[in-house]
Amino acid sequence: MLLLQPRAVPAPALRERPPPPRPRPRRRLAPPPLAAASGSIAVNSDEDAFTRCSGYLFEEGAATESELPSTYDLPGIAAVYRRRPLLVLRRSLQIGTSFGRWFALRYLDRVNERADDMFELRAAQLRRILLELGPAFVKIAQAVSSRPDIIPPAYLDELSLLQDRIAPFSTDAAFNIIEKELGLPLDMIFSEISPEPVAAASLGQVYQAKLRSNGKVVAVKVQRPGVQAAISLDIYILRFLASLARKAAKLNTDLPAVLDEWASSLFREMDYREEARNGLKFRELFGKFRDVSVPEMYMEQTRRRVLVMEWIEGEKLSEVRDQYLVEVGVYCSLSQLLEYGFYHADPHPGNLLRTVDGKLAYLDFGMMGEFRQELRDGFIEACLHLVNRDFDALAKDFITLGLLPPTAQKGEVTKALTGVFENAVNRGVQNISFGDLSGNLGRTMYKFKFQIPSYFSLVIRSLAVLEGIAISFNPNYKVLGSSYPWIARKVLTDNSPKLRSTLQALLYKDGTFQIDRLESLLSESLRARTEQSLVRNQQEDVDSARYAIKQVLSFTLTDQGAFVKDLLLQEIAKGIDALGVATLSSATSAAASRLPFAGGPSPLTSLDDEDVTNLRNLYRLLLLLSKVSQKENSSPIPGNNSAIEKEGGSTDELSLVLYEITSLPEFLPVISIIPELPLESQQQLLLLPTDLASRILSRAVARTIRRMFI
Repeated sequence: MLLLQPRAVPAPALRERPPPPRPRPRRRLAPPPLAAASGSIAVNSDEDAFTRCSGYLFEEGAATESELPSTYDLPGIAAVYRRRPLLVLRRSLQIGTSFGRWFALRYLDRVNERADDMFELRAAQLRRILLELGPAFVKIAQAVSSRPDIIPPAYLDELSLLQDRIAPFSTDAAFNIIEKELGLPLDMIFSEISPEPVAAASLGQVYQAKLRSNGKVVAVKVQRPGVQAAISLDIYILRFLASLARKAAKLNTDLPAVLDEWASSLFREMDYREEARNGLKFRELFGKFRDVSVPEMYMEQTRRRVLVMEWIEGEKLSEVRDQYLVEVGVYCSLSQLLEYGFYHADPHPGNLLRTVDGKLAYLDFGMMGEFRQELRDGFIEACLHLVNRDFDALAKDFITLGLLPPTAQKGEVTKALTGVFENAVNRGVQNISFGDLSGNLGRTMYKFKFQIPSYFSLVIRSLAVLEGIAISFNPNYKVLGSSYPWIARKVLTDNSPKLRSTLQALLYKDGTFQIDRLESLLSESLRARTEQSLVRNQQEDVDSARYAIKQVLSFTLTDQGAFVKDLLLQEIAKGIDALGVATLSSATSAAASRLPFAGGPSPLTSLDDEDVTNLRNLYRLLLLLSKVSQKENSSPIPGNNSAIEKEGGSTDELSLVLYEITSLPEFLPVISIIPELPLESQQQLLLLPTDLASRILSRAVARTIRRMFI
């Protein structure tokens, strides 16, 4: 159910109600229609299309809500409608003929070569069909109405009208429901109330009111009469069709289970008490985020079919074209999905507002999702392996996430995924979109029996809708490109044993440290928008390199960065140890060359492949910590361009290496930034030399013992 506020108009005027006559006071509650409300909903005498076309659902013989289960229970729903076969048949024929007639017209348009001319008309007809078929079909349409990259503009414009421009039902009926649910006359609950709804959608409609108890202005959401019975019947029919489709097409995905997941969330959405509890939890978790607003819930006045919540004035996020608030939405959504596992599963434009004070307001908490910890970790791992082209590990991630059966041939899957994703990944993480990832995935999914877990549709919908909103005013926006920096920061800072193991496996391949991957993770994590950095119109640091150095040091010297700090110290110790060997090798070679009958360098001090790699890594780590670009440095990097040969290299080459590593001017930015670090970070920095010396000594002792006795 949508909760939309008037756009670019003042809040609807609240009328003082005259003392109501007895015994039916509510009949005088609604004065003439509000002019101010015209910005949010066309308040007129138009008949509700659903009631007009499906009114027989409420006639004698139709199921009543008292007969139906209050939560999604397919056997209970089936038991009710098996006793009403004629009602099921009539509804099935209505659905079939409505869509059949529309598809037939589209076919004739193509045959007569006038499909383009009739495109907008057919889009309008489809919207009316969905509206007439009722709430279940409107909810399905809303799921795709926020994707301008996959829905033609004419259809997008029409389907978007289903988000907030649905004809309201009778105000008298709404006031009856409020009084019945709360057990009190309306004038004892509210001192003022709008005479007509200010917003109407598929499941209910909204009034603006003022609570008599505290004078707070609130939104009062009232459920449509009979909506639960109508949705139950449609789900019963769609569930049957989904089972037939799965058997006929031999689909790997369990379509009935996916439909069950959606139906369960829809039934929870119809219980406004559940929505209010969701709203309280969402406000507790995310209401304190920078520039995020979450309305307060009034539990004492909330019942199953009536919800009372704080009134928030604002405009649709999709209409104000505010890129900053989209970034706030991305950060908040990723925190919901991957940090807390409790996320808003229906963030379409009608549920995201820009408030009058410039904040992002979340509304409508009926459809929420839960993302278990193991699935969150699996999702993060999959993103990391995708970006780093580790398609073998990605195949395993798909099994963890339930997208592939455990019996899948991982080698063949890896080969197929490489063909599907490699081109998209090669364009860079910032350019990857959902469209890129779905290129040839369809055939691959069918071949390897991919399946869509029931939970997955809500997760992808949440991210895809957010990307769709951004694409509407920034065609180049990619939600994965914007979220990967957050994922990189998450995997570097999270204390979860699972993610630490993932990071370890990512950075060490066959025992060799993958410096490129660490550079990528650190660089991407510096781009991540955190709650502290989400400040509107903030000025960028004049010295971007200096700012980046400060971020790297601040990050590695905190408790969150302790794991990465240990990795860096370990690799730096290896590099310094190798540097010592290289220096000794150079000195020994120089001395030996002056002796008569001099031979080659001493075998005890010659460099092996591991030493060469450690020297190269040391140099690149120092460059990384000082943010000095390798492209700006024309000197060779150790291990490249034959700067160090496998068995030691010449004195001149080693001298060049030593010069590069000990060139202080390149690393002075690291030293100059230390006084600007927090006191705690400075204290941690003072402990590093002792820790590093201990690691170097341990390596030197181990090397000596190994060469003496092995």
